[in-house]
Amino acid sequence: MFSVVILTLNEAHNLPACLATLPGVDDIHVLDSGSTDDTAALALNAGARVSVNPFQNFAQQRNHAHTALPLRHPWVFHLDADERMTPALLSELRAAAAAQTGPARTLDGYWVAPRMLWQSRWVPHCTDYPAWQARFCHAPTFRFVERGHGQREADGQRLTYLKANYEHDMSASGEDAWLEKHRRYARREAETWFAHHRPLPSDLRDLFAAAPLARRRALKSLSYRLPARPLARFVYQYLLRGGFLDGAPGWRYCLLLARYEGFAAAELRRLRAAPR
Repeated sequence: MFSVVILTLNEAHNLPACLATLPGVDDIHVLDSGSTDDTAALALNAGARVSVNPFQNFAQQRNHAHTALPLRHPWVFHLDADERMTPALLSELRAAAAAQTGPARTLDGYWVAPRMLWQSRWVPHCTDYPAWQARFCHAPTFRFVERGHGQREADGQRLTYLKANYEHDMSASGEDAWLEKHRRYARREAETWFAHHRPLPSDLRDLFAAAPLARRRALKSLSYRLPARPLARFVYQYLLRGGFLDGAPGWRYCLLLARYEGFAAAELRRLRAAPR
């Protein structure tokens, strides 16, 4: 078996649907960062255990779960409240945890690709599917590091890939909430890139790496050097990546991605203009 950790902040509207996708999971933890709605009560009523920890960033919060929560199992899957487990992934996680127990363990974690939904429709072309996330972790040995508005595995972790997916409903809280959240994400991501960006040759080299994850990260870093970033992102996502194949939700989501790039570009201009 394995544990599940769900990060929350005022997620009463999303949490019940997330919890409903975890049948048979005997150790569910809701790690809250200060909700003022019914998130905690809903979690407790569903049989989950609730802990509170002030949110600094995603890496810190997930690492806190590994070190401070009374996890029943060494393997833990990380979910957010607007994400959903799938039966296929649930089965694969059980098999992976059983195979990586005790002296037979050779891995510290697994990458899993989410199926990203917009307006209840899977939009794989808009979201560069599969966009791998390190989500299934051996808590005693696995640590995250923060990169931009999200987290990735620390150096030296041993990972491989799972086949099944979880689902992420990006429009669950509405478009205005998405925009507000991505304004914050753009600020964090710009600050991180500005402080830690690599030399251009490193990004160009990794753009042709064998590993898809390395290519994706290099392309993201290179995008910060492009002019007209909002337009470039729209052309890349809607035309070059085939976002038009995702129908009306794809069109709308690509427009929102362009707005996000506008937020990030504005943050970079602010940072470059600031006195040092």
